[in-house]
Amino acid sequence: MQVRVRHQPSFAVARLELAQGEPVQVESGAMMATSYGVTVQSQANGGIMKGLGRAFLGGESFFISTYTAPQNGGWVDVAANLPGDIQVVTLDGQTGWCVTRGSWLASSHGVKTETRWGGMKNLVGGEGGFLSHATGQGQVLVSCYGALDVITLQPGEAITVDTGHVVAYADTVQYQLRKVAQGVIQSMKSGEGFVFDFAGPGQILTQTRNPSSLISWILSHVPSR
Repeated sequence: MQVRVRHQPSFAVARLELAQGEPVQVESGAMMATSYGVTVQSQANGGIMKGLGRAFLGGESFFISTYTAPQNGGWVDVAANLPGDIQVVTLDGQTGWCVTRGSWLASSHGVKTETRWGGMKNLVGGEGGFLSHATGQGQVLVSCYGALDVITLQPGEAITVDTGHVVAYADTVQYQLRKVAQGVIQSMKSGEGFVFDFAGPGQILTQTRNPSSLISWILSHVPSR
C-alpha cells in the first residue's frame, strides 16, 4: 500500500493506493471516495465481543470496513471526522503502537489491531483507559484534531503531556498518569485534570487541539431545556 496525504495540515485526506487484490482496513465511516471497482465488506473485526470492545471501550466503530482493490488495482480516500492532520506510522514487526480513543483511521494488510486495557490508572484520566494497540508489519494511519507534533524521546528523556492531546505512542515508551494539581480546588483553578508522564526511548504523537474541550465548549453553548 502506498499512502499520499493531501490538504495538510488542517483538512488532511489520505489516498491509499492498492495493488491488485490488496485489502486495507478502514474505520467505519472514514471512506470519502474510491476508484471504480473497489469492493467493501464491513464486519466486526475479531467477532462480536471484540467489536463491542472496540466500540464501547476503545472509542472506535463497532464495524471495520475492508476495502479490496480489483485486478487493475485501485485507491481509497479516507478522512477523519474532526479537522486536522493525518500521520502514517510504519510498523516494523517488532515495536507496536498504542493509539488513543478515536484516532485510528486505517491500517494496511499485515497490521493487527485490538483493544488493549491500559490499566485502572488510565481509566481515571478519562481519555486513557482502553487503547487501540497495533502490531505486525505495515502502515497505520492515525488522525488528530488540529496540527500534529512528533516528539522523539531519547533514553531516559521525559516529557509531560495533557491526556487529551495524546494521539499515539510507541510500545518502547514508558508512561504513568497523574493529576497535574493536587486537590480539587487546585485542579479547578488550573483548568487541568490529568497528564501523562512519558519517558524514552521512543516516539509520541500529540495533537494541538483537545476533542474533549471541543465537546465541553459545544455543550456550554447548547440551550438547556
